[in-house]
Amino acid sequence: MSDQKLSPNQTDQLDLVYGLNDRPRPIIAFLAAFQHLLAIIVPIVTPGLLICLALGVSKEDTNMILSMSLVISGIATFLQCKKVGPFGAGLLIVQGTSFNFIGPIIGIGSAMVAAGTPVESVMAAIFGVVIAGSFIEMGVSRILPWVKMLITPLVTGIVVLLIGLTLIKEGLISMGGGYQAMSNNTFANPDNLIMSCTVLGLIILLNRIRITWVKSSAILIALIVGYVLAGFMGHLDFSGLEDAPLVQIPTPMHFGLDFSWSLFIPMAFIYLVTSLEAIGDITATSKLSNQPVDGATWMERIKGGVLVNGANSFLAGIFNTFPSSVFAQNNGVIQLTGVASRYVGIWIAALLVILGLLPAVAGVIQAVPQAVLGGAVMVMFGAVAASGINILSGIHLDRRALLIIAISLALGLGVAQVPQILEHLPELFRNIFSSGVATGGIAALLLNIILPETKK
Repeated sequence: MSDQKLSPNQTDQLDLVYGLNDRPRPIIAFLAAFQHLLAIIVPIVTPGLLICLALGVSKEDTNMILSMSLVISGIATFLQCKKVGPFGAGLLIVQGTSFNFIGPIIGIGSAMVAAGTPVESVMAAIFGVVIAGSFIEMGVSRILPWVKMLITPLVTGIVVLLIGLTLIKEGLISMGGGYQAMSNNTFANPDNLIMSCTVLGLIILLNRIRITWVKSSAILIALIVGYVLAGFMGHLDFSGLEDAPLVQIPTPMHFGLDFSWSLFIPMAFIYLVTSLEAIGDITATSKLSNQPVDGATWMERIKGGVLVNGANSFLAGIFNTFPSSVFAQNNGVIQLTGVASRYVGIWIAALLVILGLLPAVAGVIQAVPQAVLGGAVMVMFGAVAASGINILSGIHLDRRALLIIAISLALGLGVAQVPQILEHLPELFRNIFSSGVATGGIAALLLNIILPETKK
């Protein structure tokens, strides 16, 4: 099956049909890859679509950004599975656009647009920050043990929970029809609520069905139904396809490059947290693949996986899309199929790149009304918050931990809801604390150092 020795503490093995280094026949590999694609394609394109809709990016540029999200995810998935030199974990790992960065990008990007900065200049600043921040994650991959000592599961759990909670507002705005609906007085009208609530309700109902593949594809199935419903209601807009080329040629730095300190501070912190999230996801994939979850081989996989996280975010900034990270969704598909072969990942990567090079795919996705998308993103954003709760539930919540959680959440959510509290601070401090995630995360990090840990 696989050529790696298992660690002594790894006694619960998964009964795999195809192990890590097995090569399934092409038809089996394609079918397994297609199941992964069903679970990941919506999460890959959703962050870019939400950001573009919120900032008012043109349909042509949105199409390009969505296409590049798929291409860059394909490149990262190939590196993770194939392992090229120090790049990659050598496991069946899928990588895609990260939800963690949506809040700061929309919040600070919208403020820049409202202040009169042209959208193209805002996008140039965003992608400049994406590139700069990627070096943080690449650096972290080289000093993981030290970073893990500084940013503990308590800090990580608080930051991930804050990311999810601060995104809920964006989810509700999407359910009501988005920022465009706010501007034309159609926000939360009956049509938008019918579409969004239908999608949300279907996701809940599909998760009651005991067929595993239906549960794992519930979001995609619900969105397809919502898409059809939007068509019957006359709300599909295919104008993004009108001037789309037959093939999307990747164009480096389409918007140029700029920089924004107010965006860099929260993004830098999220890059750190995303690195540590990747450790958990890669470890889970390693365990499901009957590979070591400690020792030198495991640490090499972790370092290679986090390095690709950063390197691919660098590529994402160059080719006009948003930071990527390791996806956890594929672990469920590995359990479902019993296929842990990393060669399946190469098929996934090829499918993602092919779809990304066909602008018609991004155009069809872009045609979906934001209200339809809103029903799904409420579940996705809630899942981010639930992931933070899951991390916190795995640690001992003594009085010290509860105090750190209380203060960090209060400060982070407080700043997110009442940003006026920062009005009279110097510009440097406004830049640092303008994001609720950065404020709460910095508070958690400092309190974790300052408050003495109770001896067990």
